[in-house]
Amino acid sequence: MKEELQGYLLQMIEPLKKYYSDGKAELDLGAFAAGYGMKIAKMEGISRILWGLTPYWVGGGKEEEFRNIYKSALISGTNPESKEYWGDLSDNDQRMVEMAAISLNLIMTPEAVWEQLKKNEKENVAKWLYQINNYTQPDNNWNFFNVITNVALKKCGMPYSEERMQYGIERYEQFYLGNGWYSDGVRPQKDYYVSFGIHFYCLLYAKFMEEDKEHCTQYKERAKKFAETFLYWFDDEGKALPFGRSQTYRFAQVAFWSVFAAVVGEECPYLGVVKGIIARHFRYWMKQPIFDYAGLLTVGYTYPNLIMSEGYNSPSSPYWALKAFLCLSLSDDHTFWKAEEEELPPLAAIKRVKECDMLIQHRKGEVSALTAGQYPTVEHTHAPAKYSKFAYSSRLGFSVPRSNLSVEDCAPDSMLAFQCNGMIYVRRKCLEYKVEETAVYSKWSPVDGITVETTLIPTEKGHIRKHNIKSRFACVAYECGFSYPFGNNAAVKVDGHSAKIYDENGYSLITSEFGAGKAIRALPNTNLIFPLTQIPSVVYEIKEGEQEVEAHVMTEMKEGLVVIGKGDCYELQVKR
Repeated sequence: MKEELQGYLLQMIEPLKKYYSDGKAELDLGAFAAGYGMKIAKMEGISRILWGLTPYWVGGGKEEEFRNIYKSALISGTNPESKEYWGDLSDNDQRMVEMAAISLNLIMTPEAVWEQLKKNEKENVAKWLYQINNYTQPDNNWNFFNVITNVALKKCGMPYSEERMQYGIERYEQFYLGNGWYSDGVRPQKDYYVSFGIHFYCLLYAKFMEEDKEHCTQYKERAKKFAETFLYWFDDEGKALPFGRSQTYRFAQVAFWSVFAAVVGEECPYLGVVKGIIARHFRYWMKQPIFDYAGLLTVGYTYPNLIMSEGYNSPSSPYWALKAFLCLSLSDDHTFWKAEEEELPPLAAIKRVKECDMLIQHRKGEVSALTAGQYPTVEHTHAPAKYSKFAYSSRLGFSVPRSNLSVEDCAPDSMLAFQCNGMIYVRRKCLEYKVEETAVYSKWSPVDGITVETTLIPTEKGHIRKHNIKSRFACVAYECGFSYPFGNNAAVKVDGHSAKIYDENGYSLITSEFGAGKAIRALPNTNLIFPLTQIPSVVYEIKEGEQEVEAHVMTEMKEGLVVIGKGDCYELQVKR
């Protein structure tokens, strides 16, 4: 498996060589922009490749050309007299994020680049990194960029700030929820930043700062506890639950398991399970059309898609996914590589994980989550779609809107969408919510004048939704099921109070005792997994006053199959 992962990494980074600048401190991968501008985006690309290269070198990888590239990059990028100087920082600067990968390289493999530098070049690198101590950062997972950067400065024998290190550590303690879970800041979000952000950095600290025995032990124990429920975010085919922001980081979904193997390692009694998760996950992603014709990683999910991106996604951003290669730092004779790839252990069919406000359902080939209360305090692009749907699925994904002007534009799969005032309104922040062992309750208001109380109840093939709707005016509402890929052989069946999208591989169905069935032809590229989809729905005529409605949502697809987005159709390949 190690050679397999090394091969994946080299496949991803070899095409990049011709895009480095003359001084190697900039990597120009495209013309669209992120909010922090093109120059920083080029620096971002330089840094993010190190998430994969560093463990590759530590684990004995033989590719040598990149060593010279990164020696030049550090020299040019941190020299104020260079035209490729990475620049001076400011508050909340994106370059703080990118310092972490550079710091990892200095800590894990100083002989690769750091020890090749002259004294004045080392001083330039250290001065540039030290800037992180002089500016403020977002009060979330960013706090540990300070910690990791100062650990690197300390390990390299350069000036560092113990005070800023301790501040970052203390802030993380304020985010801890128990049972191994953190929130991404003192806010409702419990998404992948808990795994590929907070736990990832804490475990790196545990690996490099053994002198701080108290925190190292604490971080490892919390990671072990977190692993027990984070298992539920992965299905038996290697797919992970698409949920929350930053989905363009794709296989970074498995970065926690990679660093877990590298740091906790032989302390883990189920190392074969961890290995199996990582292996299946990578194999799933390497079957997807996530690269462009030049071999570069694209912004998107299973296919290139700027519609679902955030304002902080540049052409370089997807390479943050290389954090998933951290396990390559393990030596060839490590127990991890010798372990058999094991399937997931027996998991409960329905599992409440109260720390992330989810009721998770596991069945063959799919994990789905019923959720409430996750709406972020800082709204990034498409926050309602990424956090506030009733359900999310590893098999069928979720959709984001192109606009809220029509239901086709909005693509509100797994939502109750109200049409009024010429707009589509959906659930955003919950006024109240409760996640119990067998149901999820929420109270919410899509628009002034309408209040909804929703109860979600899991079933064997989906879930039941019960809504109590109070409205001060008449309008129309769309009760939407899961999107279903609408390939060449797909069909629609609308029958009274139900709608079904289906083909020879399965179906997505919604049925009710009220309303009229309708198939919503979502605009292209709104769904993260499938470029073309339709959404089964039931249309309710909402009257002024109070009414109750109930709907059943069901899906089914053939077992033992891996879903792959492909152009105007899709493929289902037999799992091997």
